[in-house]
Amino acid sequence: MKVALVTPAGARSRSGNRHTAVRWAAMLRALGHKVRVSVSWDGQAADVMISLHARRSHASIVRFREQCPDSPLVVVLTGTDLYRDIHKDRDARASLALADRLVVLQEMGRLELPARFRRKTRVIYQSADVHAPRKPPSRRFRVAVIGHLREEKDPFRTALALAHLRDLPEIEVVHLGQALSPETAREARRLMRADPRYRWLGNVPHWAALRWLSRSHVLVVSSRMEGGANVICEAAAAGTPVIASRISGNVGMLGRGYLGYYPLADEHALARQIRRVARDPRYYARLKRFVAARRALFRPNAEQEGLRRLLAGLKPGQLPRSRSSRTGAKLRR
Repeated sequence: MKVALVTPAGARSRSGNRHTAVRWAAMLRALGHKVRVSVSWDGQAADVMISLHARRSHASIVRFREQCPDSPLVVVLTGTDLYRDIHKDRDARASLALADRLVVLQEMGRLELPARFRRKTRVIYQSADVHAPRKPPSRRFRVAVIGHLREEKDPFRTALALAHLRDLPEIEVVHLGQALSPETAREARRLMRADPRYRWLGNVPHWAALRWLSRSHVLVVSSRMEGGANVICEAAAAGTPVIASRISGNVGMLGRGYLGYYPLADEHALARQIRRVARDPRYYARLKRFVAARRALFRPNAEQEGLRRLLAGLKPGQLPRSRSSRTGAKLRR
């Protein structure tokens, strides 16, 4: 098949959407497909379009449906799609209707969709393959935070938790990610001055982030919304346990029975989790076992097989247009 893969994240972006697009393009090519990656659909003929982001890629979704009405259209839902946009944005809702298939990146994502769209929804977990050796420091307990400094990530919650861990000088927080505004950069610098155990290293290459992850005792994912955090896949591949905010996207990745959650935006509870993993070896070992048990979901061959099945279920020129697709066209008008 000729596959048009559309992501709003540009070629120089280090966003999760761009990483997903690049990885999927490589996997689809390995399956024998011809793949063209672009930030918007360029009008070239394709047997199928896979579009990341229902709202931001909506214009491409509409053009493709109009110009290639018999070609299947797949829309992959991001965290902001699932947990914000489809509930209040007209374009995002229309993209759901126009798609022949929807893809969510973790098992809880399907529950966010209106019931009429769930039958055409597939779950494909993202994957990671980490080769950096696992070498956390012996004299410090290193906590990694990996994610750009934006509101959806609740980026400074771990730094704030340090105020409740003053009796544990061996704890350090290493924060990797680009400041997306001058305000967040100033706040990161202020927090470093307030507590030298917090270090914000800014934007680093992906390989460097994986090395830091492998050299940390635990990863904190403090997000307010996540479609399916790839950094959790990377932590599982690296053997690094996770402390995560109890939100749908994180539960969908780590499982309902995972022990390492804390209530969203609660630095007191986060500090208690950090204290426990730092001081209780048995608890730390349990978190490691839980994450290891999820690792098979996040292997590259499992993600590639999900993509193979997705495309195998799409027959260009034979897939009937659903009633919801016609409804989406009306919504657009």
